[in-house]
Amino acid sequence: MVGRLDTGIDVLDRKLDGGLPPGCIVAYTAEPASQSELLLYELTAARGTLYLSTERSDDAVRHAIDSSPSSVGSPTVRHVTSDMPLEEATQLIGALPDGANLIIDTMDVLERCDTDEYVRFLNDLKDRMLETGSIAVLHCLKGDDEPLNRARTYHAADAVFDLRTEVAGTELENHLTIPKFRGGSQPTDAIKLELIEEVAIDTSRDIA
Repeated sequence: MVGRLDTGIDVLDRKLDGGLPPGCIVAYTAEPASQSELLLYELTAARGTLYLSTERSDDAVRHAIDSSPSSVGSPTVRHVTSDMPLEEATQLIGALPDGANLIIDTMDVLERCDTDEYVRFLNDLKDRMLETGSIAVLHCLKGDDEPLNRARTYHAADAVFDLRTEVAGTELENHLTIPKFRGGSQPTDAIKLELIEEVAIDTSRDIA
């Protein structure tokens, strides 16, 4: 579709009619024990990326990206470390150039802030994405201790990507579903992915 920004992951772009609309915010949910970061790393190959890490140090993130065997870019990595993470993240996002990617990994720290302040942050984030024609991917970890404001993240997001990792017999299987997509026709089937060395569609059980 004209005007879409490709993600750099072919199988996703096909399912999304060419990619994501400029200004789109994606909530990307996954279990902490999955290899969900591999998808984030591959997104950096598509265009210039600001990668905000709220838990791992910037050196740890850079090392993980540089060590990835898949195609990656050279993102600007910043570690959000202050006692006012929303303010620090907002300041960093303010320098985002036009047509870029923004990755926040993970959202948990920000989602535990005051609700009113967090909602303002989400609204400001959306405004910034529209101003710059950029894409934001918010990495949301699943768990028993889910942050209070997680529902606000889902509500503000234009799309939700949900990664599920399951054991099928002796194999690990990863399925990506898109339960929410405001940017056009919503994909209704799950995408089976291999998350071993790089993000790829799993065709091992396809019937010719």
